[in-house]
Amino acid sequence: MGQQQRTYKNGYTSKDKPFWMAIIALAAASIMTFSNIYMLQPILPIFTREFDVSPTASSLLISLTIVSLIIGLLVFGLMSDRWGRVKLMKVTILLSIIPLFIMPFLESFALLLVLRFIQGFFVAGLPAAAIAYIGEEFEQRSVRIGISFYIASNAVGGMFGRVFVGYIAEYASWQMSLWLLFVLEALFFLAFLILLPKSRNFETSELPIKEDLAGMFIHLKDKNLIPAFYMGVVIQLAFTGIWTYLPFYLSEAPFYLSIGTITFAYFAYGLGLVSSPVASKLSLSFGMGKVVITSVLVMLTGIVLTAVPIVALIYTGLGLMCFGFFVVHSMVAASVNQTATHHKGGASSIYLVSYYIGVATGGTLTGFLWGAIGWLGVIALAVLLIPGVLWGSTDIPAYCLIHNRIDLIK
Repeated sequence: MGQQQRTYKNGYTSKDKPFWMAIIALAAASIMTFSNIYMLQPILPIFTREFDVSPTASSLLISLTIVSLIIGLLVFGLMSDRWGRVKLMKVTILLSIIPLFIMPFLESFALLLVLRFIQGFFVAGLPAAAIAYIGEEFEQRSVRIGISFYIASNAVGGMFGRVFVGYIAEYASWQMSLWLLFVLEALFFLAFLILLPKSRNFETSELPIKEDLAGMFIHLKDKNLIPAFYMGVVIQLAFTGIWTYLPFYLSEAPFYLSIGTITFAYFAYGLGLVSSPVASKLSLSFGMGKVVITSVLVMLTGIVLTAVPIVALIYTGLGLMCFGFFVVHSMVAASVNQTATHHKGGASSIYLVSYYIGVATGGTLTGFLWGAIGWLGVIALAVLLIPGVLWGSTDIPAYCLIHNRIDLIK
């Protein structure tokens, strides 16, 4: 307990230069990571044509990446507590960039899937360690701010990868888009290496692997964390289903939009840049529970708007959905980090595993509804999941108070 007090007392605050160095470094890493996860989403129709596969099969370029990412989160969640946050992030980010250079040379869809699976595994290194790094190196009241900025940069990364690759693929080729992304990410990686402060408060886990695993997975029995894990699955399943089949929907009748035009829809992710930090401040005034519930309702409103076959309303709905989604995600992620009293890296990894289970299932399972019913089927699934999210959100204030996290909820 004494060591925890020293860690928080010596942590960086927003008045410290290393605080902002860490924020910028983690933002650069986050943009790389989330670009790599989602970059192929807007050009899935290109792969269906070029490799003669179905839309559901092409979605495996996202879903398989997420499956390996889930495996990576479990592995790197343990390694993070043993090997160190900074070293793990540096090595895995480098290994996740290299496939960008190799993929354009491949002429087999099966080999593309294999390489995406490998890339997804190493992409897991940053999310497995970043939130734990923030929790250890930032002063306690600055942790929520740091996590909000980190998650805001997740949104920028997801937007940047989709928009950049989609736009270049439309006017050049998908191969050229990946090579150019490789060059940009190499520069971002150099910035990350230069700026990220070394860990000062990390303590290597001395426990045997078996005990460490038991300590990590005991979070699955913690009634104060289960609602957060549940919400991770549900909100991301709905969110991913919408985004995965949006390019197919807008490229068909009555819209017939080009990939380049559809790509602009992903600018809605830019709202995540402001929504996460804003949510952090609002939670102090109104309480985390009220902020989360309101944001879920905003997300629901946005999803319903996409059912109207008018492009302007669809784009507006996507913006509302993104705003609500990133508020919920940032609040729940922060609560997991501060509620867990041990194996914080493991707790964050389990939350992210639940979150990415939603991505994997939302991308591929929704494909069956798309094939059978079309866009209304995709929307219906998302809308039906929302009541479950509201149920989970009502437990957030309770478990924050149980652990005396008075700074999180008024």
